[in-house]
Amino acid sequence: MNTDQPIITTTINFVKQQLADAEGGHDWFHIERVWKNAQLIARNESGADLLVVELGALLHDIADSKFHNGDETVGPRVASEFLMKQNVEVEVINHVVKIIENISFKGGNQSQKFKSLELDIVQDADRLDALGAIGIARTFNYGGFKNRPLYNPAIKPDLHMDVATYKKSNAPTINHFYEKLLLLKDRMNTQTGKDLAQERHAFMEHFLDQFYQEWNGMV
Repeated sequence: MNTDQPIITTTINFVKQQLADAEGGHDWFHIERVWKNAQLIARNESGADLLVVELGALLHDIADSKFHNGDETVGPRVASEFLMKQNVEVEVINHVVKIIENISFKGGNQSQKFKSLELDIVQDADRLDALGAIGIARTFNYGGFKNRPLYNPAIKPDLHMDVATYKKSNAPTINHFYEKLLLLKDRMNTQTGKDLAQERHAFMEHFLDQFYQEWNGMV
């Protein structure tokens, strides 16, 4: 399943320890799913450095800025310090850090400052976990964590938020489907990611149809 390198096992143990008390949508199990998704995509996209892919997937949310007062420097720093202690090659560390710095959605209106196949793979893997049944569960879990309303018909989705506004948004959870989740299918990088996203996207559309019918007392 993985590269069988000791660094992968060490990294897994480190991530489990760091995220032991994490919010349910950004805990070890999220990391594990993204790691598995990344390996699946990498097997179908030739030319990727699997070590970079795995480390990038395992460390991509090691210190999510959402839980560190919006500070986007914490994650890259924690990952870099950990990998340096493990004597990982500098080139690999730098690549993993670039993945962590550039993987985030950030409202979807930002140009990416770094590009690589490995980032494409890890980003697709992370985005897949924001789609489908798991994506729905994670979205409402986080909405509850932030004490956001489920839905308010009077508050419309905002598709033109800048990064700062996106981060501070306290809009109803349903709005997040339109502001992020339903946009991801068309923003996948790899063909494998695009193919995997189709069914999950369709599942979310069906969920929303059912949600509105029940909300309006039609079923």
